[in-house]
Amino acid sequence: MPKKVLVVEDDTNIAELLRLYLEKNGFEVIIAGNGALGVSEFERVSPDLVILDIMLPVLDGWGVCREIRAVSRVPIIMLTAKGETIDKVSGLEMGADDYLVKPFEIKELLARINAVMRRYSGESAEPAGRRLVFDRLVIDMDSFELIVNGNKVEAPPKEMELLFHLASSPNRVYTRNQLLDEVWGFDYFGDSRTVDVHIKRLREKLENVSDKWSLKTVWGVGYKFELNS
Repeated sequence: MPKKVLVVEDDTNIAELLRLYLEKNGFEVIIAGNGALGVSEFERVSPDLVILDIMLPVLDGWGVCREIRAVSRVPIIMLTAKGETIDKVSGLEMGADDYLVKPFEIKELLARINAVMRRYSGESAEPAGRRLVFDRLVIDMDSFELIVNGNKVEAPPKEMELLFHLASSPNRVYTRNQLLDEVWGFDYFGDSRTVDVHIKRLREKLENVSDKWSLKTVWGVGYKFELNS
């Protein structure tokens, strides 16, 4: 069965160009011309991947991403006409897997699609029982729940995966590039700022929770999940 890709894009020329190249590469393509239609089409077709423009009528890309992430971990690649870091960071914080700035090369988009789908397949194939428990902290990757002080705290998938990766090897120091390789995938096209942004967001959720562990910066090197003796 061909993989289904939902393209949420209001520019018909771009949408049809994407349809042409994606179908040529073996994908089944569904087009939605505005954000609200994108959400309803997502619910109707259950796609394997979403290509999501940010600037959309009716409901913008941020809103669509929130709606999808409330019910699914399906890979999302966001498209933006802006190159500003804040747009990229906002998309990643909201749970997007990657971003691409217009105009873009179709070959690069196809490479990113293949990369995020490989990572997604690898995540779903991981064994069950991925649950870590520390003082006042539970990281449960089976249910994708972060429990802090007994309360469930909302965290996007990549924040969960990053925290789980660090906490799985307490006191081990990871460089930013190692984390990009091991959490985002070796062929991720982003930069090390992505890691810094996710660490910052995790610290906001975990600050002063316990004196038995902490998320530490090792200056000039990277980060670690430190267990305090």
